[in-house]
Amino acid sequence: MRSSFHSLRAGMVGLGMIFDETYRPFFEQAHAEGIFSNKFGICRVSLAAVASRTGSRAEAYRKAAGDKIAKFASFKEPDSIGQLLKSGVDFVCVATPDDRHFYAAKAAILAGKHVLIEKPSVLTLQELDELAALAIKHNVLAKVVYHKLLDPDHKKLHTLVADGELQHVNTGYCTLLEPKSIATGQFAEWIAGRNPGTYVAVHYIKLIDFTFGGRLVSVACTGQRGIVGSPAGDTWDSTQLRLIYEYADQRQAAFDIHTSWVTPDNFPGYVDQEVQFRFDNGVWNCHSRKRGVECTVEGRTPLTRKINMNNHYNGTFLEPWGERSQRGYGVEVLERFVREVATVQFGGPESERPERLAAARRLSYNDLSADRQTVAAVQAMEAILARHAAGTANCLVEIDHPKGGLVLLPPGKAEAEVLYVGRVNERVE
Repeated sequence: MRSSFHSLRAGMVGLGMIFDETYRPFFEQAHAEGIFSNKFGICRVSLAAVASRTGSRAEAYRKAAGDKIAKFASFKEPDSIGQLLKSGVDFVCVATPDDRHFYAAKAAILAGKHVLIEKPSVLTLQELDELAALAIKHNVLAKVVYHKLLDPDHKKLHTLVADGELQHVNTGYCTLLEPKSIATGQFAEWIAGRNPGTYVAVHYIKLIDFTFGGRLVSVACTGQRGIVGSPAGDTWDSTQLRLIYEYADQRQAAFDIHTSWVTPDNFPGYVDQEVQFRFDNGVWNCHSRKRGVECTVEGRTPLTRKINMNNHYNGTFLEPWGERSQRGYGVEVLERFVREVATVQFGGPESERPERLAAARRLSYNDLSADRQTVAAVQAMEAILARHAAGTANCLVEIDHPKGGLVLLPPGKAEAEVLYVGRVNERVE
Protein backbone atom coordinates (compact mmCIF):
# COMPACT_ATOMS: atom_id res chain seq x y z
CA MET A 1 0.00 0.00 0.00
CA ARG A 2 1.30 3.42 -0.98
CA SER A 3 1.30 6.02 1.78
CA SER A 4 2.68 8.98 -0.19
CA PHE A 5 0.86 12.28 -0.38
CA HIS A 6 0.29 13.84 -3.79
CA SER A 7 -1.69 16.78 -5.07
CA LEU A 8 -3.54 17.67 -8.27
CA ARG A 9 -4.58 21.22 -9.18
CA ALA A 10 -7.69 21.50 -11.33
CA GLY A 11 -8.69 24.18 -13.81
CA MET A 12 -12.38 24.68 -14.63
CA VAL A 13 -13.55 26.27 -17.88
CA GLY A 14 -17.21 27.22 -17.64
CA LEU A 15 -19.24 27.78 -14.47
CA GLY A 16 -22.81 27.19 -15.57
CA MET A 17 -25.49 24.70 -14.54
CA ILE A 18 -23.32 21.62 -15.13
CA PHE A 19 -20.61 23.00 -12.88
CA ASP A 20 -23.08 23.66 -10.11
CA GLU A 21 -24.74 20.24 -10.37
CA THR A 22 -21.69 18.00 -10.59
CA TYR A 23 -18.25 19.66 -10.61
CA ARG A 24 -18.96 21.86 -7.59
CA PRO A 25 -19.96 18.98 -5.26
CA PHE A 26 -17.04 16.89 -6.51
CA PHE A 27 -14.45 19.59 -5.87
CA GLU A 28 -15.95 20.38 -2.47
CA GLN A 29 -15.81 16.72 -1.44
CA ALA A 30 -12.29 16.31 -2.84
CA HIS A 31 -11.20 19.43 -0.93
CA ALA A 32 -12.54 17.96 2.31
CA GLU A 33 -11.35 14.37 1.91
CA GLY A 34 -9.02 13.99 -1.08
CA ILE A 35 -9.01 10.69 -2.92
CA PHE A 36 -7.19 7.48 -2.05
CA SER A 37 -6.05 4.38 -3.90
CA ASN A 38 -3.54 1.61 -3.26
CA LYS A 39 -2.13 2.55 -6.66
CA PHE A 40 -1.18 6.13 -5.81
CA GLY A 41 -1.79 6.65 -2.09
CA ILE A 42 -3.46 9.83 -0.84
CA CYS A 43 -4.05 12.60 -3.37
CA ARG A 44 -5.28 16.04 -2.47
CA VAL A 45 -7.40 17.61 -5.21
CA SER A 46 -8.03 21.33 -5.36
CA LEU A 47 -9.97 23.60 -7.64
CA ALA A 48 -7.09 25.97 -8.33
CA ALA A 49 -8.37 28.18 -11.15
CA VAL A 50 -11.52 28.93 -13.12
CA ALA A 51 -12.09 30.61 -16.47
CA SER A 52 -15.33 32.31 -17.45
CA ARG A 53 -16.52 35.20 -19.58
CA THR A 54 -17.21 37.79 -16.88
CA GLY A 55 -16.07 36.24 -13.60
CA SER A 56 -19.37 37.11 -11.89
CA ARG A 57 -20.37 33.49 -11.27
CA ALA A 58 -16.92 32.70 -9.93
CA GLU A 59 -17.16 35.49 -7.39
CA ALA A 60 -20.67 34.47 -6.38
CA TYR A 61 -19.49 30.90 -5.88
CA ARG A 62 -16.43 32.01 -3.90
CA LYS A 63 -18.67 33.89 -1.46
CA ALA A 64 -21.25 31.10 -1.19
CA ALA A 65 -18.73 28.26 -0.76
CA GLY A 66 -16.74 29.76 2.08
CA ASP A 67 -14.36 27.18 3.52
CA LYS A 68 -15.92 24.33 1.51
CA ILE A 69 -13.33 25.03 -1.19
CA ALA A 70 -9.73 26.19 -1.33
CA LYS A 71 -8.81 29.62 -2.63
CA PHE A 72 -8.89 29.66 -6.40
CA ALA A 73 -7.87 32.11 -9.08
CA SER A 74 -10.58 33.51 -11.32
CA PHE A 75 -9.78 34.56 -14.89
CA LYS A 76 -12.18 36.31 -17.23
CA GLU A 77 -12.10 37.45 -20.83
CA PRO A 78 -10.07 38.36 -22.71
CA ASP A 79 -7.84 35.26 -22.73
CA SER A 80 -9.37 33.61 -19.67
CA ILE A 81 -8.26 30.14 -20.79
CA GLY A 82 -4.72 31.27 -21.58
CA GLN A 83 -4.39 32.81 -18.13
CA LEU A 84 -5.77 29.68 -16.48
CA LEU A 85 -3.27 27.46 -18.29
CA LYS A 86 -0.38 29.60 -17.08
CA SER A 87 -1.51 29.36 -13.46
CA GLY A 88 -0.03 25.92 -12.77
CA VAL A 89 -3.03 23.56 -13.10
CA ASP A 90 -2.48 19.83 -13.72
CA PHE A 91 -5.73 19.05 -15.51
CA VAL A 92 -8.56 21.02 -17.08
CA CYS A 93 -12.31 20.37 -17.12
CA VAL A 94 -14.29 21.92 -20.00
CA ALA A 95 -17.98 22.57 -19.36
CA THR A 96 -18.73 25.36 -21.82
CA PRO A 97 -21.48 25.28 -24.48
CA ASP A 98 -20.74 22.41 -26.88
CA ASP A 99 -19.63 24.57 -29.80
CA ARG A 100 -16.81 25.99 -27.64
CA HIS A 101 -15.36 22.67 -26.44
CA PHE A 102 -12.77 22.29 -29.18
CA TYR A 103 -10.92 25.56 -28.62
CA ALA A 104 -10.64 25.12 -24.85
CA ALA A 105 -9.65 21.45 -25.04
CA LYS A 106 -7.04 22.10 -27.74
CA ALA A 107 -5.46 24.91 -25.72
CA ALA A 108 -5.28 22.68 -22.64
CA ILE A 109 -3.69 19.77 -24.49
CA LEU A 110 -1.15 22.03 -26.20
CA ALA A 111 -0.20 23.26 -22.73
CA GLY A 112 0.48 19.66 -21.66
CA LYS A 113 -2.60 19.33 -19.43
CA HIS A 114 -4.89 16.35 -19.05
CA VAL A 115 -8.39 17.33 -20.16
CA LEU A 116 -11.95 16.23 -19.41
CA ILE A 117 -14.65 17.52 -21.80
CA GLU A 118 -18.39 17.53 -21.25
CA LYS A 119 -20.43 15.67 -23.85
CA PRO A 120 -20.40 15.92 -26.80
CA SER A 121 -16.63 16.08 -26.84
CA VAL A 122 -16.58 17.98 -30.15
CA LEU A 123 -18.96 18.50 -33.06
CA THR A 124 -16.93 17.08 -35.96
CA LEU A 125 -14.62 14.20 -36.69
CA GLN A 126 -12.05 16.66 -37.99
CA GLU A 127 -11.88 18.23 -34.53
CA LEU A 128 -11.81 14.82 -32.86
CA ASP A 129 -8.90 13.67 -35.03
CA GLU A 130 -6.92 16.77 -34.15
CA LEU A 131 -7.46 16.52 -30.40
CA ALA A 132 -6.75 12.77 -30.30
CA ALA A 133 -3.47 13.25 -32.21
CA LEU A 134 -2.42 16.14 -29.98
CA ALA A 135 -3.15 14.14 -26.82
CA ILE A 136 -0.80 11.40 -28.02
CA LYS A 137 1.86 13.90 -29.03
CA HIS A 138 1.76 15.69 -25.67
CA ASN A 139 1.42 12.52 -23.54
CA VAL A 140 -1.78 13.52 -21.78
CA LEU A 141 -5.23 12.05 -21.26
CA ALA A 142 -8.15 13.44 -23.28
CA LYS A 143 -11.45 12.19 -21.92
CA VAL A 144 -15.15 12.96 -22.30
CA VAL A 145 -17.98 12.87 -19.74
CA TYR A 146 -20.76 10.37 -20.47
CA HIS A 147 -22.26 10.18 -17.02
CA LYS A 148 -25.23 8.06 -18.12
CA LEU A 149 -22.86 5.13 -18.66
CA LEU A 150 -22.46 5.13 -14.87
CA ASP A 151 -26.21 5.05 -14.20
CA PRO A 152 -26.73 1.81 -12.19
CA ASP A 153 -29.44 0.64 -14.60
CA HIS A 154 -27.28 1.28 -17.65
CA LYS A 155 -24.35 -0.50 -16.00
CA LYS A 156 -26.60 -3.50 -15.39
CA LEU A 157 -27.68 -3.47 -19.04
CA HIS A 158 -24.02 -3.40 -20.11
CA THR A 159 -23.25 -6.29 -17.74
CA LEU A 160 -26.06 -8.50 -19.09
CA VAL A 161 -24.98 -7.83 -22.67
CA ALA A 162 -21.27 -8.39 -21.94
CA ASP A 163 -22.06 -11.65 -20.14
CA GLY A 164 -24.21 -12.90 -23.02
CA GLU A 165 -27.41 -13.06 -21.00
CA LEU A 166 -29.10 -10.58 -23.35
CA GLN A 167 -28.25 -11.69 -26.89
CA HIS A 168 -28.07 -9.61 -30.08
CA VAL A 169 -29.92 -6.32 -29.92
CA ASN A 170 -32.61 -5.91 -32.61
CA THR A 171 -34.06 -2.44 -32.00
CA GLY A 172 -33.87 0.38 -29.51
CA TYR A 173 -35.85 3.44 -28.46
CA CYS A 174 -34.58 6.22 -26.17
CA THR A 175 -36.18 9.49 -25.15
CA LEU A 176 -35.20 12.41 -22.96
CA LEU A 177 -37.56 15.36 -22.49
CA GLU A 178 -36.42 18.43 -20.57
CA PRO A 179 -38.51 21.34 -19.23
CA LYS A 180 -38.87 24.55 -21.20
CA SER A 181 -36.88 26.41 -18.52
CA ILE A 182 -33.74 24.65 -19.81
CA ALA A 183 -34.06 26.22 -23.26
CA THR A 184 -35.44 29.57 -22.15
CA GLY A 185 -33.54 29.96 -18.88
CA GLN A 186 -30.16 28.35 -18.15
CA PHE A 187 -29.22 27.97 -21.82
CA ALA A 188 -30.93 31.01 -23.30
CA GLU A 189 -27.60 32.77 -23.96
CA TRP A 190 -26.24 30.10 -26.31
CA ILE A 191 -29.26 28.20 -27.59
CA ALA A 192 -29.55 30.08 -30.92
CA GLY A 193 -28.80 27.71 -33.77
CA ARG A 194 -28.56 24.69 -31.45
CA ASN A 195 -30.69 21.60 -30.90
CA PRO A 196 -31.52 19.26 -28.01
CA GLY A 197 -30.28 16.25 -29.99
CA THR A 198 -26.66 17.33 -29.77
CA TYR A 199 -27.16 18.33 -26.15
CA VAL A 200 -28.71 15.10 -24.80
CA ALA A 201 -29.24 12.49 -27.55
CA VAL A 202 -25.47 12.11 -27.52
CA HIS A 203 -25.76 10.33 -24.14
CA TYR A 204 -27.84 7.60 -25.77
CA ILE A 205 -25.72 7.48 -28.90
CA LYS A 206 -22.77 6.65 -26.65
CA LEU A 207 -24.80 4.18 -24.58
CA ILE A 208 -25.77 2.30 -27.76
CA ASP A 209 -22.27 2.47 -29.25
CA PHE A 210 -20.51 1.41 -26.05
CA THR A 211 -22.96 -1.29 -24.94
CA PHE A 212 -23.67 -3.06 -28.23
CA GLY A 213 -20.63 -2.30 -30.40
CA GLY A 214 -21.23 -2.76 -34.10
CA ARG A 215 -20.63 -0.47 -37.08
CA LEU A 216 -22.61 2.72 -37.59
CA VAL A 217 -24.14 2.55 -41.08
CA SER A 218 -26.41 5.58 -41.48
CA VAL A 219 -27.94 8.56 -39.69
CA ALA A 220 -31.31 10.22 -40.31
CA CYS A 221 -32.95 13.04 -38.37
CA THR A 222 -35.88 15.42 -38.34
CA GLY A 223 -37.25 17.85 -35.79
CA GLN A 224 -39.61 20.64 -34.84
CA ARG A 225 -39.13 24.44 -34.50
CA GLY A 226 -41.22 27.41 -33.45
CA ILE A 227 -41.23 27.56 -29.64
CA VAL A 228 -37.73 28.64 -28.66
CA GLY A 229 -37.02 30.13 -32.08
CA SER A 230 -38.57 30.95 -35.43
CA PRO A 231 -40.50 28.15 -37.20
CA ALA A 232 -38.27 28.86 -40.21
CA GLY A 233 -35.02 29.26 -38.25
CA ASP A 234 -32.20 26.97 -37.19
CA THR A 235 -33.00 26.66 -33.46
CA TRP A 236 -34.75 23.38 -32.71
CA ASP A 237 -37.36 22.56 -30.05
CA SER A 238 -37.11 18.79 -30.46
CA THR A 239 -35.42 16.20 -32.64
CA GLN A 240 -36.03 12.61 -33.72
CA LEU A 241 -32.82 10.81 -34.63
CA ARG A 242 -32.45 7.34 -36.18
CA LEU A 243 -29.21 5.36 -36.23
CA ILE A 244 -28.67 2.11 -38.15
CA TYR A 245 -25.93 -0.21 -36.86
CA GLU A 246 -24.59 -3.37 -38.46
CA TYR A 247 -22.99 -6.22 -36.54
CA ALA A 248 -20.40 -8.89 -37.34
CA ASP A 249 -23.06 -11.34 -38.58
CA GLN A 250 -24.29 -8.62 -41.02
CA ARG A 251 -27.58 -8.21 -39.15
CA GLN A 252 -28.72 -4.63 -38.63
CA ALA A 253 -30.50 -2.83 -35.80
CA ALA A 254 -32.34 0.50 -35.80
CA PHE A 255 -32.19 2.90 -32.83
CA ASP A 256 -34.55 5.86 -32.46
CA ILE A 257 -33.63 8.68 -30.07
CA HIS A 258 -36.19 11.43 -29.36
CA THR A 259 -35.22 14.56 -27.44
CA SER A 260 -36.91 17.83 -26.50
CA TRP A 261 -36.25 20.84 -24.28
CA VAL A 262 -39.73 22.40 -24.46
CA THR A 263 -41.61 20.06 -22.10
CA PRO A 264 -43.91 22.13 -19.81
CA ASP A 265 -42.19 23.27 -16.62
CA ASN A 266 -44.98 21.81 -14.49
CA PHE A 267 -44.14 18.32 -15.72
CA PRO A 268 -43.82 16.11 -12.58
CA GLY A 269 -40.19 15.13 -13.21
CA TYR A 270 -37.02 17.14 -13.79
CA VAL A 271 -36.72 15.22 -17.06
CA ASP A 272 -38.48 12.27 -18.64
CA GLN A 273 -36.01 9.55 -19.61
CA GLU A 274 -36.92 6.19 -21.06
CA VAL A 275 -35.08 3.43 -22.93
CA GLN A 276 -36.26 0.17 -24.46
CA PHE A 277 -34.03 -2.37 -26.19
CA ARG A 278 -35.31 -5.56 -27.79
CA PHE A 279 -33.02 -8.58 -28.13
CA ASP A 280 -33.25 -12.02 -29.74
CA ASN A 281 -34.06 -13.45 -26.31
CA GLY A 282 -35.41 -10.60 -24.23
CA VAL A 283 -36.53 -7.00 -23.70
CA TRP A 284 -34.97 -4.29 -21.52
CA ASN A 285 -37.16 -1.43 -20.31
CA CYS A 286 -36.05 1.41 -18.06
CA HIS A 287 -37.92 4.60 -17.11
CA SER A 288 -36.29 7.22 -14.89
CA ARG A 289 -39.49 8.34 -13.19
CA LYS A 290 -41.09 4.92 -12.76
CA ARG A 291 -37.96 3.56 -11.08
CA GLY A 292 -37.91 6.40 -8.59
CA VAL A 293 -40.15 7.97 -5.96
CA GLU A 294 -43.16 10.26 -5.86
CA CYS A 295 -43.36 13.13 -3.39
CA THR A 296 -46.01 15.83 -3.06
CA VAL A 297 -45.42 18.95 -0.96
CA GLU A 298 -48.22 21.50 -0.77
CA GLY A 299 -47.21 24.77 -2.37
CA ARG A 300 -43.93 23.39 -3.79
CA THR A 301 -44.48 20.46 -6.15
CA PRO A 302 -44.24 20.17 -9.10
CA LEU A 303 -42.45 23.48 -9.77
CA THR A 304 -39.92 24.36 -7.05
CA ARG A 305 -39.62 20.67 -6.18
CA LYS A 306 -40.47 17.88 -8.59
CA ILE A 307 -42.84 15.04 -7.77
CA ASN A 308 -40.46 12.49 -9.34
CA MET A 309 -36.83 12.79 -8.23
CA ASN A 310 -33.81 11.17 -9.83
CA ASN A 311 -31.76 10.49 -6.69
CA HIS A 312 -29.36 8.29 -8.71
CA TYR A 313 -27.90 11.06 -10.88
CA ASN A 314 -27.38 13.77 -8.31
CA GLY A 315 -29.01 14.11 -4.93
CA THR A 316 -28.50 16.09 -1.74
CA PHE A 317 -28.79 14.03 1.41
CA LEU A 318 -28.63 14.19 5.18
CA GLU A 319 -26.64 11.06 5.96
CA PRO A 320 -27.67 8.87 8.94
CA TRP A 321 -24.57 10.07 10.80
CA GLY A 322 -25.61 13.72 10.44
CA GLU A 323 -23.39 14.79 7.54
CA ARG A 324 -24.74 16.67 4.54
CA SER A 325 -23.65 15.23 1.17
CA GLN A 326 -24.30 15.49 -2.54
CA ARG A 327 -23.63 12.44 -4.63
CA GLY A 328 -24.73 10.31 -7.57
CA TYR A 329 -23.36 9.01 -10.85
CA GLY A 330 -23.11 12.55 -12.24
CA VAL A 331 -20.47 13.24 -9.56
CA GLU A 332 -18.97 9.75 -9.59
CA VAL A 333 -17.88 10.03 -13.23
CA LEU A 334 -15.74 13.08 -12.39
CA GLU A 335 -14.04 11.34 -9.48
CA ARG A 336 -13.30 8.40 -11.76
CA PHE A 337 -11.49 10.69 -14.23
CA VAL A 338 -9.38 12.25 -11.48
CA ARG A 339 -8.47 8.76 -10.27
CA GLU A 340 -7.30 7.94 -13.79
CA VAL A 341 -5.16 11.09 -13.85
CA ALA A 342 -3.72 10.34 -10.40
CA THR A 343 -2.89 6.78 -11.45
CA VAL A 344 -1.06 8.01 -14.56
CA GLN A 345 0.84 10.66 -12.62
CA PHE A 346 1.56 8.90 -9.33
CA GLY A 347 0.76 5.20 -9.76
CA GLY A 348 4.34 3.98 -10.07
CA PRO A 349 7.81 4.86 -11.31
CA GLU A 350 8.09 7.66 -13.86
CA SER A 351 9.68 5.16 -16.26
CA GLU A 352 6.38 3.23 -16.32
CA ARG A 353 4.19 6.27 -16.96
CA PRO A 354 3.80 5.49 -20.70
CA GLU A 355 2.30 2.09 -19.80
CA ARG A 356 -0.09 3.65 -17.31
CA LEU A 357 -1.07 6.30 -19.85
CA ALA A 358 -1.72 3.63 -22.50
CA ALA A 359 -3.88 1.63 -20.06
CA ALA A 360 -6.02 4.71 -19.31
CA ARG A 361 -6.45 5.39 -23.03
CA ARG A 362 -7.84 1.88 -23.54
CA LEU A 363 -10.89 2.77 -21.44
CA SER A 364 -13.41 3.02 -24.23
CA TYR A 365 -16.19 4.41 -22.04
CA ASN A 366 -14.56 7.85 -21.91
CA ASP A 367 -11.42 8.10 -24.04
CA LEU A 368 -11.55 10.51 -26.96
CA SER A 369 -10.06 7.87 -29.26
CA ALA A 370 -13.16 5.69 -28.72
CA ASP A 371 -15.59 8.49 -29.54
CA ARG A 372 -15.48 8.27 -33.32
CA GLN A 373 -18.91 6.83 -34.05
CA THR A 374 -20.59 9.02 -31.45
CA VAL A 375 -19.07 12.19 -32.91
CA ALA A 376 -19.87 10.92 -36.42
CA ALA A 377 -23.54 10.64 -35.45
CA VAL A 378 -23.52 14.15 -33.95
CA GLN A 379 -21.81 15.67 -36.99
CA ALA A 380 -24.27 13.91 -39.30
CA MET A 381 -27.27 15.06 -37.25
CA GLU A 382 -26.11 18.66 -37.22
CA ALA A 383 -25.55 18.63 -40.99
CA ILE A 384 -28.98 17.09 -41.64
CA LEU A 385 -30.71 19.69 -39.46
CA ALA A 386 -28.78 22.50 -41.15
CA ARG A 387 -29.94 21.29 -44.57
CA HIS A 388 -33.49 20.97 -43.21
CA ALA A 389 -33.43 24.57 -41.92
CA ALA A 390 -32.14 25.69 -45.34
CA GLY A 391 -35.09 24.05 -47.09
CA THR A 392 -34.06 20.46 -47.81
CA ALA A 393 -35.59 18.03 -45.33
CA ASN A 394 -35.14 14.24 -44.98
CA CYS A 395 -31.47 14.02 -45.90
CA LEU A 396 -29.56 10.85 -45.03
CA VAL A 397 -25.92 10.54 -44.01
CA GLU A 398 -24.16 7.30 -44.90
CA ILE A 399 -21.05 6.23 -43.02
CA ASP A 400 -18.01 4.97 -44.99
CA HIS A 401 -19.71 5.58 -48.32
CA PRO A 402 -17.55 5.13 -51.47
CA LYS A 403 -17.18 8.92 -51.65
CA GLY A 404 -16.10 9.44 -48.04
CA GLY A 405 -16.48 8.59 -44.37
CA LEU A 406 -19.51 10.84 -43.83
CA VAL A 407 -21.58 11.56 -46.93
CA LEU A 408 -24.83 13.53 -46.87
CA LEU A 409 -27.38 12.48 -49.50
CA PRO A 410 -30.37 14.78 -50.20
CA PRO A 411 -33.62 12.94 -51.05
CA GLY A 412 -34.26 12.36 -54.73
CA LYS A 413 -31.04 14.04 -55.87
CA ALA A 414 -27.80 12.70 -57.25
CA GLU A 415 -25.64 15.28 -55.47
CA ALA A 416 -23.71 14.25 -52.39
CA GLU A 417 -21.90 16.36 -49.79
CA VAL A 418 -18.81 14.86 -48.22
CA LEU A 419 -18.73 15.90 -44.56
CA TYR A 420 -15.65 13.86 -43.65
CA VAL A 421 -13.18 12.31 -46.08
CA GLY A 422 -11.47 9.66 -43.96
CA ARG A 423 -12.99 6.42 -42.79
CA VAL A 424 -15.07 6.48 -39.62
CA ASN A 425 -14.96 2.83 -38.64
CA GLU A 426 -11.45 1.89 -37.68
CA ARG A 427 -12.11 -0.54 -34.88
CA VAL A 428 -12.15 -4.28 -35.50
CA GLU A 429 -15.31 -6.18 -34.54
